[in-house]
Amino acid sequence: MSVYLLVLCLALLQQEGIARPDPPGCTSPEAVRVAEEALEQINQDRTDGYILSLNRLYDLSRTLEMEKGGSLYKLTIDVMETKCHIISGKPWKQCEVRDIGDLPAYGECEISVYADSQVKLQSYSCALREVPATAVVAVCPDCPTAENLNEPIVKETANLSLQRFNEESSLANYFTLENINRASSQWVVGPSYFVEFTIVETVCSKKTEESELSNCQPMDCQFAHRGFCLGTHMAHDDQFEMRLPVGKKASSFQTRKPVEVKCEIYEPQAAAVEEQVHAKADSGHTEHQPHNHTHLHPHEHMHSVTPSPDVVVSKPRGSLGTVTEQPAPVRSAPAASSCPSPHRHNLGIDGLKI
Repeated sequence: MSVYLLVLCLALLQQEGIARPDPPGCTSPEAVRVAEEALEQINQDRTDGYILSLNRLYDLSRTLEMEKGGSLYKLTIDVMETKCHIISGKPWKQCEVRDIGDLPAYGECEISVYADSQVKLQSYSCALREVPATAVVAVCPDCPTAENLNEPIVKETANLSLQRFNEESSLANYFTLENINRASSQWVVGPSYFVEFTIVETVCSKKTEESELSNCQPMDCQFAHRGFCLGTHMAHDDQFEMRLPVGKKASSFQTRKPVEVKCEIYEPQAAAVEEQVHAKADSGHTEHQPHNHTHLHPHEHMHSVTPSPDVVVSKPRGSLGTVTEQPAPVRSAPAASSCPSPHRHNLGIDGLKI
């Protein structure tokens, strides 16, 4: 009976996969390829926050090598936040990592991935945290420090920045505030506030009367454009109000505090996919027929990014894993050879394990 069980176990192992205790090291080209492509898919799966960049491969293990030549891996990678928001859809290698003066954040991801000639993300769990303000100030006393997102001045900065964007942009519709992501302050010639926030297109066109703007609702369809903005508000004692001649009416922007704003507006994925479908259909016809785009909204874009047509998402975004805010874990030493790999980014803060 024992011989029969042994033969059965060996047959099952041959069918499902063979255990491999010797994965490639953290500096091997294969391990780096798997880690980089897995992180790209993590960023594609997420629905909020900032795009993550690979800092180093901390550890890995190969749990099974499958019959067809692929392998199942367990990876631990160290990551750092970039300045790109998730809604931009940009590849992480095109995004700048947050420096010491940009409220940097770092963390680690536990990843399960299948890899052969291609890499397919199975699941992930990431824990992130901001670099402590005390550590930043110790190295850079003049750098901006974080502000509470619920502070009135933060909300005022976001609202004034959005107001200026709506006044000066050439886009067809008004945009409304979606979410405030980050806020910081710094003393220049007075207190200056910096806010990062996302905006979403509303149903109201630029022809809407000012008295009706408070009733503008976000466009409730998959073709609504979204944007990511950086707003700056210099709050001085005299408010820098412009003094106009008596009897001359000032605009809302002329009488408010100095505000600067820079926004990137992104093409909605649904619209991009529809355009690709129509383009593919048109390529198969000798004569082009006009299409009725009942959901498309004409805009002049300041900046647009469309998803790569090679990316196929078979599951809803956000279904493969989670990203949470957690303190740094206590780690055991890496088990794989040549692990961890060298850091790609260094904030210059001694004693901070990133």
